[in-house]
Amino acid sequence: MSTTSSARTPAARKGTKVGWNLLGLLVFATAGFPVYWMLNTAFKPAKDAIDPDPSLLPTGLTFDNFRRALDIADFWGPVGRSLVVSLSVVLIGIVVGMLAALAISRFAFRGRKVVIVGILAVQMIPLVAMIIPVFLLLNDLKQYDKLTGLVITYLTFILPFTVWTLRGFIVNIPKELEEAAMVDGCSRTGAFMRVVFPLLAPGMVATSVYAFIQAWNEYLYALMLLSQQHQTATVWLSNFSTKHGTEYAPMMAGATMMAVPIVVLFLLVQRKMAAGLTAGAVKG
Repeated sequence: MSTTSSARTPAARKGTKVGWNLLGLLVFATAGFPVYWMLNTAFKPAKDAIDPDPSLLPTGLTFDNFRRALDIADFWGPVGRSLVVSLSVVLIGIVVGMLAALAISRFAFRGRKVVIVGILAVQMIPLVAMIIPVFLLLNDLKQYDKLTGLVITYLTFILPFTVWTLRGFIVNIPKELEEAAMVDGCSRTGAFMRVVFPLLAPGMVATSVYAFIQAWNEYLYALMLLSQQHQTATVWLSNFSTKHGTEYAPMMAGATMMAVPIVVLFLLVQRKMAAGLTAGAVKG
């Protein structure tokens, strides 16, 4: 019996491994198919994009859709504004979020639990429910139809996530490391910069990428709070939907060009991001 059981164990393990691999391939195919279809439509002739019986495989290769996307409206202006807004949100969000997360994680103060609960509660509020209050507030502050107003708006829903995520990373860094550095002569700020900050860097990278993607892809507030002259890249895509119909091939070409900054950013920080996503998984 023991011989038979031991002989079956490797086969069972192999079958389990194959099953998990197949599940992983299914998840990858499900998540990757929309991206593949976007690229396939972007490079196929425009007439094939509206074919009622589309082909899963590329039927041709053309760059006319990209030229059409660049000609239909100003492209570089909205992309530049999206970059300014996204980078501003990331920089401000990371600095403010890191300081807030450090205060919540390392200092005991009255109302600390209320702040933590408030951070979680803010993330539960649907963004669409805040459009009217945000509009009225920005109008009173003379920030309507300004990129600074859009940055402030994005920070309201990106900062809570940033604070909560960075708090998880800071909690997993033992206080004893800071205390040892302070015993050796470092100030609290010096201990943070020399000990905590290097260990926190992967988490900051992962959080920054999330914040950038959120700000870059946001559409609703950019549509409601900015005029046509100040539109961002996501609103720019709506130019392909007119009363005469939707130009799907140029729209997919525009979406492909919009995805390039995200892909480039991910390729630049993929190692740090992978380390950041796993750094908070195990408490040190």
